[in-house]
Amino acid sequence: MKTPRGFSLIELVIGMVILAVLLSIAMPAFSNWLRNAKVRTAAESVQNGLQLARAEAVRRNNSVRFSLVTTIDDSCALAVAGPSWVISMDDPAGKCATPASDTVAPRIIQTRNGAEGSSATTIAAGQSSFVFNSLGRVTPTPAGNVAIDISSPTAACLADASPGPVRCLRLVVSIGGQIRMCDPALPSGDAQGSC
Repeated sequence: MKTPRGFSLIELVIGMVILAVLLSIAMPAFSNWLRNAKVRTAAESVQNGLQLARAEAVRRNNSVRFSLVTTIDDSCALAVAGPSWVISMDDPAGKCATPASDTVAPRIIQTRNGAEGSSATTIAAGQSSFVFNSLGRVTPTPAGNVAIDISSPTAACLADASPGPVRCLRLVVSIGGQIRMCDPALPSGDAQGSC
């Protein structure tokens, strides 16, 4: 009867080479998946913030503002490319670190730091603030729909003409206050892609 033996050194080295080859093939795909997940997280965060601001405006029967800001400390400024956002009743510029309150200006409802979960994304909006009135409509009424593009600064977006590894997303805020997310790389006839 033979006693069972372990792996030989050659078998172990061959196994490690196979593992290294498989990892080198999988790493780019995993990297792109991670970038896509961060873009999706940032887009969903901004979409949820806009929807919360609209719902709070209707609930409170008062104007509520969603503002993109540079940071959420007291040096914050409104920015069309702000990674962070603040939902408040008044202009939050320079007062973003104020605790949530219904009485202390800027009467902050909620804040989100851009570094939470989606730090490797770029946000580019048509305007820095969206004010929703008590009917849930954007006020003052913009000339048309306002787009907010979310992408990755480290990779090109997937598009029809020049394919890139990351699927960038767009949020569209209509003049009526509706907020929807779409993929600008999809054809216009696609329900998810008609931005």
